[in-house]
This record gives sequence, C-alpha cells and structure tokens, in this order.
Amino acid sequence: MREGFSKGTILQSSVPDSRFNGASSDALMKILVMGGTRFVGKPLVASLQEQGHALTLFTRGRQPAPAGVDHVVGDRGNPNDLEQLSGHHFDVIVDSSGRTLADSQAVLAITGAPSHRFLYVSSAGVYAGSDQWPLDEDAAVDPASRHAGKAETEAWLLKEGIPFTSFRPTYIVGPGNYNPVERWFFDRVFHGLPVPMPGDGSTITQLGHVDDLADAMVRALAVDAAANRIYNCSSRKGITFAGVVKAAALACGKDPEAVDVRHFDPSGLDPKARKAFPLRLSHFLTDVSRAERELAWSPRYDAITAFKHNFDLDYSKRPTTPPDLSGDAALIGSV
Repeated sequence: MREGFSKGTILQSSVPDSRFNGASSDALMKILVMGGTRFVGKPLVASLQEQGHALTLFTRGRQPAPAGVDHVVGDRGNPNDLEQLSGHHFDVIVDSSGRTLADSQAVLAITGAPSHRFLYVSSAGVYAGSDQWPLDEDAAVDPASRHAGKAETEAWLLKEGIPFTSFRPTYIVGPGNYNPVERWFFDRVFHGLPVPMPGDGSTITQLGHVDDLADAMVRALAVDAAANRIYNCSSRKGITFAGVVKAAALACGKDPEAVDVRHFDPSGLDPKARKAFPLRLSHFLTDVSRAERELAWSPRYDAITAFKHNFDLDYSKRPTTPPDLSGDAALIGSV
C-alpha cells in the first residue's frame, strides 16, 4: 500500500463543473476500483493494467491484489475505512460492488467526482416484468426490485451531472463465478444426478460472460459519447432453461439426451426467486444492440461457450466434493 493512503478526515466534496475537464479518454489515467479482486474486477483490472493506467483497488483484503496496484484494505461500509481515500482524486472510479445509492455517494463524498468517468456495474434486475422481450435500456424499472438501489444510483449520477457509464448485465458467468449459476447445473449434470426443471423448460434467460462485460467497460472509457449512458451487457441471444441444461452437458462432455431432467410446477414460487433454482422463474432477456452500436463492442461468448469456459478453467479444477442438493427436495421430492 502506498504511504500516501492514510487515515484522514472525511471531506464532503464540493467541486465545480470544471472537474469534468480532466483526462482525455485515450490518456493514461488514475483509476480507483471499488473491488477488483473477486470476479468482475479481475478481467477488468487486468485490461486496465495492460493499457498502463495507474490503479488503486479498495477491497476487504480477502483476496490478493495483483502486482503493480495500490491496494487499500477496508470495508466500504465503514466510514473510517473510506477515509483512507481522503485527499486522493481519480480520473475514473469503477464501482462494481455498490448496491445502494448511499454506497456510491459515500465514496464520492471523499474522493470527489472523477474527472473522466464513473463506471458503474448495475443490473438488468432493475427492470420490471414485461409482455415484450427483449428489454431495451428504456424499459420500465421495478421500484420494488432488490436491485432498485442501482437504478436510484444511475438516476442520481445523471441528476448531479457526474459523467457516468452504467452497465446492466443479466446473469454474469465465467471462471471464478461465486454465484451458483454454472456450478448448480454442473453439480447435477456432471455427477449424473437429477436436474430440477421449472415447467417445460421453455422459459428464456440470458447469460453474459464476465470477460465480455469487462471488455465493454474498458471500451466505454475511450468513447466520449458513452458518458451518461446506460448499456445492457450480456450475450447477444437468450437461451431456454432446457438449453442451459444442454450447455452444461456439452461443457461436461455428457450426452444432453441422457440427462435426468425432472420437471416441477413453479407456479407456487416467487418468479424472481433464486433459492432452490439458480435462475429467476420468468423470462429475462435484454437487447444489447446499443452497446454493440455505440461501443463497437461484440460479445465473444454465447451461453454454450461460456459454460465450456467455466468448466475447463474452474469447475473441473476444483476438488471433488458431494454436491449440495438440499434444496432439490422442495422442487422434485427426494433425490
């Protein structure tokens, strides 16, 4: 950790509009990443380092930080820990771990607004349900969503005139995923165990590879028109639940037709719940054409190749342990 980061006094930032006339998008910049060592941050930090930017990572210190960065250890929910950032200004702030408006406000109150861009990882979970799919960035948001704080953050950044770019991924997948998406299916398909299937398996969901999200975020920094824009970011196409099981089987080297699929009636469950089954039980599909058009970005992975990437680089290398099927009984009875 650089000596310049020390305990200090929280300063309520009051910066004039000229703060936004800082680093150009193609210059080497000072970048603060809130997070950066767990999942989304890993490929993002690697790409930013490759470009030569000066990085500061603020994390809880549970994972090692890569060489060549300033690593500030603390809990962003603790004001005293955030004080370590006092007196330091950044061209870019990346917030991949904030869930509420207060989370992001607390950081900006100490550092001031970034001179170039505030990159925010939001969620497609902010959208309300709809009869028309896919959803674009102008679709209605759900104020009761558990991700509502992210939509509130986007609205506040726009209102305050802080230059930001926000990304709304659906399900983020890839090696290192700590959310039980790929792992849930691999635990059953790879071990030859029954796979609970909501309804007939025709519900459409959408997966996006973490590397594709990181690529879009880095590209946005070099696009002036991406300031104050929100982008859906995922794979180009949706996939049915039945297709997800097939993707898992192909990744594991199993015959998709031999998978023991057990159908259950999901009507009594919360359609947005992700407890016993890892995906929301309703359609979840967004239009990513804005990001493709404005960022000259194109996803490299679809659901099948993303599952294969996770299996080869992550799941297959983990110690073999008995899968946790404790939630399956509530869906399909005893296994």
